[in-house]
Amino acid sequence: MGDFYTYFFDHLPDVWSGLWVTVSATVFGAAVALALSFVFGFMANSRPVLVRGTSRVIVEFFRGTSLYVQLFWLYYAFPLMFGYELTPLFCGVLAFGMNYGAYGSEVVRGALNAVPKAQWEAALALNMTPAQRMRRVILPQAWVQMIPPFTNLLIQLLKCTPLLWLISAAELTSVVQQMRDRTGETTWAYVTLLVIYFVLAYALTLLMNLLERHAKSRLGRGTPARGLLRPRTAEAAERPSMTAGGSL
Repeated sequence: MGDFYTYFFDHLPDVWSGLWVTVSATVFGAAVALALSFVFGFMANSRPVLVRGTSRVIVEFFRGTSLYVQLFWLYYAFPLMFGYELTPLFCGVLAFGMNYGAYGSEVVRGALNAVPKAQWEAALALNMTPAQRMRRVILPQAWVQMIPPFTNLLIQLLKCTPLLWLISAAELTSVVQQMRDRTGETTWAYVTLLVIYFVLAYALTLLMNLLERHAKSRLGRGTPARGLLRPRTAEAAERPSMTAGGSL
């Protein structure tokens, strides 16, 4: 135990470098996944059959193939086919984004369909444009329902970042593995990894819970997140809102 942690603290710059790669892959991969989730989720709810069919084919392809294989294809096969070599971190961000974006699109589609039909009809009766209906009425209600499953997907994405080790990315698992090889302390090396990943996952969960409270408070549900919203006045609280999830 002592040998491992002595080596660990003597090489903290390497640990921080690996942690930075892990966090970067998580954050940027999540950003790509979120964007693709909405793109394919909206496509799946569109009227044209061609658009819906295209979304379904893409989503089912990435859900039905292994993330492991997708990562390897981008890093090893893509340069052979197109002549462009991608960095390990970029490959990870792209693979994580496409894979989890496919799962996230189902979250978006389901949340949009879960908004009561009366809300759609009322917004239409008020002569709102499609963009106004989505932005002011439908999406605020659907977004609250999306956050818990998005939290689960985000944690899963974080836990997949050790796969970057397989394509030579110097992320956290790779750095600790090298320390394990040099000190021979297998148990404490992996205990350290478990603790670090737990702390990262718990921090992400707290942030997403804060985001959920913020989203609910905008609809008049629950307690506003401290420091994120101004208190509503009594007059504003009594005023009916189309995005409050109630009847219009």
